[in-house]
Amino acid sequence: MMGVEIAAGLAFGSMALLADGLHMASHAAALSISAFAYYFARKRAHDRSFSFGTGKVNSLGGYTGAVLLVLFALLMVSESIHRLIVPVAISFNQAIGVAVLGLIVNGVSVFILGHEEHHHHGHDHGEGGHDHHHDHNLRAAYLHVLADTMTSLLAIVALLAAKYYGWIWMDPVMGIVGAILITKWSMGLLKQTSGVLLDRQGPDALIDRMRRQIKSLSCKVEIVDLHVWSIGPNIYSAAITVVADEESYLDLIKSEMQHITEIVHTTIEVHQRGIETVE
Repeated sequence: MMGVEIAAGLAFGSMALLADGLHMASHAAALSISAFAYYFARKRAHDRSFSFGTGKVNSLGGYTGAVLLVLFALLMVSESIHRLIVPVAISFNQAIGVAVLGLIVNGVSVFILGHEEHHHHGHDHGEGGHDHHHDHNLRAAYLHVLADTMTSLLAIVALLAAKYYGWIWMDPVMGIVGAILITKWSMGLLKQTSGVLLDRQGPDALIDRMRRQIKSLSCKVEIVDLHVWSIGPNIYSAAITVVADEESYLDLIKSEMQHITEIVHTTIEVHQRGIETVE
């Protein structure tokens, strides 16, 4: 479909159609990155050279895809402005036919990936109780095809307006509108994935649960340091430092942490009367 839209856009003179085809081209590359991220993460899942596993490859794939989207949005704006200044003749009937076909193909893709993302989101919500899309790689893929569907729809609107109302300027303007939408989605994804890649502190709700679990112990424990960071989709690592009356409280704290399934790797440090124990 990408090849058909690029060829048709060039042949029939439609910037909106060409932008949609080029948009698909960038997404074909981005989706290839997403597929490779899954392959790499699974293949190297037990590679001990990765201290916390390969879960972050998922976010790296999503981040790379978002960067590609931003770069492509800039290209769309540049080409659309050029078309506003130097309009070209458009073969409307042929261009509209190809745009409708592109909308159908993109719509099917959105349905497939949207169903998969909803399944993953529901699974995460049920286990962790967080309203977040934890699979950033799948999120990036879904946003790519959703953006493609929007640009296909915008292309159809622009071509119909130009054909029936003579608004030739609508064709490049829709290219700019599509670029703005793409940029907005991309910035949100960049914020999410960069936070994971930079080891930003985990969700407040998860940290509060950890604090409550530790404070619920019958012994007197004071939390002096707590770090939680993502190492994969809905899985986290934690480093906890506490001050307790007795060194034996380490086993109690460890037992409590096992109740929080999202924490898959924990370092616990207990200080007691000048004695330091690390697990």
